[in-house]
Amino acid sequence: MNLLRNFSNINQLNELHFDVLKEIGNIGVGNAIGALSELISSEVKMSVPHVQFLKFNEVGKILGGEEVIVFGVLVHIFGEINGMMMFLLKPSSARVLVNGLMGIECKDTDDIENFTELELSAISEIGNILCSSYLGAVSRFIDKSVKPTPPILAKDMAAAILSVPAIEFSKMSDGVLLIDTVFETKDQNATGFFFLVPDFDSFGVILSSLGVE
Repeated sequence: MNLLRNFSNINQLNELHFDVLKEIGNIGVGNAIGALSELISSEVKMSVPHVQFLKFNEVGKILGGEEVIVFGVLVHIFGEINGMMMFLLKPSSARVLVNGLMGIECKDTDDIENFTELELSAISEIGNILCSSYLGAVSRFIDKSVKPTPPILAKDMAAAILSVPAIEFSKMSDGVLLIDTVFETKDQNATGFFFLVPDFDSFGVILSSLGVE
């Protein structure tokens, strides 16, 4: 049965569909947060995943403005589910995670240009571990094969990085569906954003695997 037979694009997802996608985000990010806590040896808390459908010119506002400079770790998803996933964070939060991972206590500069090549590699690896942990949990939950490609690290304005899924989705709707979650580390004021962006056909696979019509 074609679960998507009653609508032709993402604009027509209903409240039940959004609730299921929210639960997917909750399970995925919970697993990723556990991995992050172990990675940096610090307690990490998460917000309730937020499922939102945004116009393309609104996506940059999520991180505080379209011109905010951020790090983004992008992986494409393939298998029975296709699409992309991103882990985004501002330089100050990246510094907290890098310091925690590398055991550095005194280095507190968060200028995006002051990160060394080794530290940039650390950010990429952190994003890779988090995305893989997230997708692993989702894969087990829906009992479908979900595999990530090697990570791509970018540093750019929020609007530029978030335009990647916007362009991908422009073929099927006038906006993009994002499942995002904010995390915060204890006493260190680090915040990050997870974005899971399945392609259109994958919505049917996800929802039907959970018995949702």
